[in-house]
Amino acid sequence: MSVLHSDSRIFRDPSLCRETTWDEGGCVDQIFILQKAFMLASENRVKEALDSFSVALQYGPVRPQQLSALVDSILRNSSGNTPSDSCSGDSSAVFTCPSCRGFLCEPVTVACGHSYCKRCLRRHLISKCTLCQETTDAAIGTEKVGTLKPNVILNYLLEKWFPAETKRCKVIGEIEDLSRRRLFDKALALANEVIESGPGDMLALAYRAEAYAGLGSYESALNDLEVLCESSPHWPEGYFRKGNVLRKMGHVDDALQVFLHCLALDADFILARKEVEKILYDLLLPASADARLAQQVADLSSSSCLPRKMALVNTQVQASPPSLLDQKEDCDVPPPPPALGELRLRSSTLLLTPQDQDLPKRKLPVSAEGRSKLLRQEDATVPSRGVPRELLEASDFECSLCIRLFYEPVTTPCGHTFCRSCLERCLDHAPQCPLCKNSLREFLASKKFSVTPVLETLMKTLLPEEYLERLRSHSEEMEELSNLRRGVPMFICTMAYPTVPCPLHVFEPRYRLMVRRCLETGTRCFGMCISDPQKGFVDYGCMLQIRCVHFLPDGRSVVDTVGGERFRVLARGMRDGYHIADIEYLEDVKVTDAEEMLKLQELHDQVYRQAHTWFGSLEPRFRDQILQHFGPMPAREIDIQATANGPACCWWLLAVLPVDPRYQLSVLSLLSLRERLLKIQQILTYLQNVPDP
Repeated sequence: MSVLHSDSRIFRDPSLCRETTWDEGGCVDQIFILQKAFMLASENRVKEALDSFSVALQYGPVRPQQLSALVDSILRNSSGNTPSDSCSGDSSAVFTCPSCRGFLCEPVTVACGHSYCKRCLRRHLISKCTLCQETTDAAIGTEKVGTLKPNVILNYLLEKWFPAETKRCKVIGEIEDLSRRRLFDKALALANEVIESGPGDMLALAYRAEAYAGLGSYESALNDLEVLCESSPHWPEGYFRKGNVLRKMGHVDDALQVFLHCLALDADFILARKEVEKILYDLLLPASADARLAQQVADLSSSSCLPRKMALVNTQVQASPPSLLDQKEDCDVPPPPPALGELRLRSSTLLLTPQDQDLPKRKLPVSAEGRSKLLRQEDATVPSRGVPRELLEASDFECSLCIRLFYEPVTTPCGHTFCRSCLERCLDHAPQCPLCKNSLREFLASKKFSVTPVLETLMKTLLPEEYLERLRSHSEEMEELSNLRRGVPMFICTMAYPTVPCPLHVFEPRYRLMVRRCLETGTRCFGMCISDPQKGFVDYGCMLQIRCVHFLPDGRSVVDTVGGERFRVLARGMRDGYHIADIEYLEDVKVTDAEEMLKLQELHDQVYRQAHTWFGSLEPRFRDQILQHFGPMPAREIDIQATANGPACCWWLLAVLPVDPRYQLSVLSLLSLRERLLKIQQILTYLQNVPDP
């Protein structure tokens, strides 16, 4: 047999087919038939694939993951392109919900930074962001739906600029609430008022159809949804609502096709996927199954299946060759039940054709005049949303912490917006919102401080001069912070040495800020000094280069650094709570005389051998601790004057030798390699002469 489609991987897991009521042979036969079904679906032979799947169901229930994968295969082999209907070129698109493409009423900003109307998130209409494809489950899980908080600033701006549309959206919310409480008469009356007062509102038309369906007027509901799908051909929810009405009317075959069209527009539309799975279970379930098996399948079909992203490929539906079920050499299985004959005749139409935009329309008892009137109302699109200049104020875009125009605005789960740097500084001190004091522990742990694009876009387009000035101001600040000779950030903690690793646990708010700035500017450097009672910190230190940072959920971090250049402090200062200094870098005085150089090399080799002997004489537990913290002793260097700081072994020895930090500081400040080697030699000689305890 040829290589199976990638979806057959789920059948290689025995846990997906292990049922205690099956015999071993039945389980194996079903796995083989299901593999064949997926192979056929991958070859665009959906009719035979559905036949095989129906036969597999005769051996027992199928796991939801397997049926979900079958739906994936059907959609992957759907032909025709589905335009995204992107509104990026429209100046008013910023006020449009990416999901329903309606007015962005009660905008809620999710973890990725994009904003949706609260209605779409509350109804679980999306599982992934339609703009960046990032999953939204973590941000709007079922347990958090009731806590969705609108973006305070964006919601205020929309109410201020577009009061009529905001009021209209609130009326739509009242209609939705009436339908949810099954007060369909009142919902229908209110929906009619909204439609009559202003054409072009697809949500009002959708909720009127829902009210009609709730009252049992399915033909009227379907008529509204036909108009809705024609006027908004790229809105998945319209097709989902239409499929629901068709299913309630008993037109299961048409409902299945419409649900598949919905998934072709949005492969991650969870509710439509579940409906497709339920219909396939009902249609493919063998007619001879007993009540127990039917109940098992019903339970499986009602369980939630995680949606997966499905790519639509542009392929033509090919003529199906003879069914593989007729080839007896493949497997010996009973023929499909007669009850599925009609489904097999229809199965070849399940894939959307290149003309899938014109789905079969049902004949409805509606006059041509009435239908054309509805279409004209839907064609009367809402005028382009322009912001009234007299209502535009730069103060509406100010961060409440720095009182300046937003720079990289980030919206918290509680709906408040701040500059990213301002918010991070506040979270350094307490994991709560600076305004409402709601806990932001989970938000802090996620480390996803995504910029809110809609606010960025509004500032760029509506306040271009103020926005450019804010960018210039930030650029000047970053340039000042990037200077590694003037105003260099100082970490006052311990001794550091060139080429020697120096891991740090950063927990103080001032040093959290300092490390973030080093990363943001790109320098990834700061100075390390030990403290001094009179001056605050000593006159000599060593620059540290950040190699990597591991952020902990509570905001602390473990910073892996390595020593760089030595420096001398020229002037001291403070910036936002941490020390800064003007510095000059130190460099060893080079030995140019050949005879002196020979003596220096001999001294270096002698100290290196002595150090190697001392390190080998240490107890194993001490050696292991040194190796774990500082790494192995550097190899002997050929050119001991190749770098400004001399051979690396000297600094490694100075770091591991049990010497007072003040003495180590005196060695660090030396500019003579010979004097440094002599001091290290004195320490080694002393330690080797100390008797063991």
